[in-house]
Amino acid sequence: MSTLAGQPLLDIRGLRSGYGRIPILDGVDLAVPQGAIVGILGHNGMGKTTLLRTLIGHLKTTAGSINFDGWSISKQKTHERARLGLGYVPQGREIFPDLTVHENLKMGMTHQRDPGAIDELLQYFPALKPLLDRPGKGLSGGQQQLLALARCLAGKPRLMMLDEPTEGIQPSIIDEIADLLIMLKRQLGLTILLVEQDLHFISTVADTVAIIQKGRIVAQIAPGELANRDVVNRYLGI
Repeated sequence: MSTLAGQPLLDIRGLRSGYGRIPILDGVDLAVPQGAIVGILGHNGMGKTTLLRTLIGHLKTTAGSINFDGWSISKQKTHERARLGLGYVPQGREIFPDLTVHENLKMGMTHQRDPGAIDELLQYFPALKPLLDRPGKGLSGGQQQLLALARCLAGKPRLMMLDEPTEGIQPSIIDEIADLLIMLKRQLGLTILLVEQDLHFISTVADTVAIIQKGRIVAQIAPGELANRDVVNRYLGI
């Protein structure tokens, strides 16, 4: 599949979802262009994680539509969405702690049999090269986050969705992740949907920032506007 000119890679219209009878998303509209990094900002409980979990198929769509590359995926299962090119790195990383780094990466390559694929992948993650035989639980938080990103990329996604990748990470690794995401966008044409609370990080990497409040996207702003205290106070109250 290839995205038509002018058509967003991901197009969300009137999306509603939640947990059982508890509604969280209340009609989300969002277009994610091919090759862009789109940030999602909002207070806790506004629907950021729910949005990503609904997009990947962990939560059921109760109304609205999700179109990926012009195809409706609202009713498809998680593994079917992954095959189409959606990748997801959840909050907390969720690597396999008892598997080695190398084994974690192989788990991400379920649809590949190329013996050189891991070497190719490690070009983007040189910090993982000396850690291939180390179990995931033996890594620092920052190293685990890099591993989670690498494992997701191993599946060759076209859209990578990240839920607060800087949470609990030391500043040097945060800078490394920022550089990595920008590089993946430029070199691979990867499209990224990024939920994040760190204003500096999101303003560094994102092409545009969507503000979510009470389950709806209420504004879309340029990253540079996050340096404006009045704008931040208006949408985030911080």
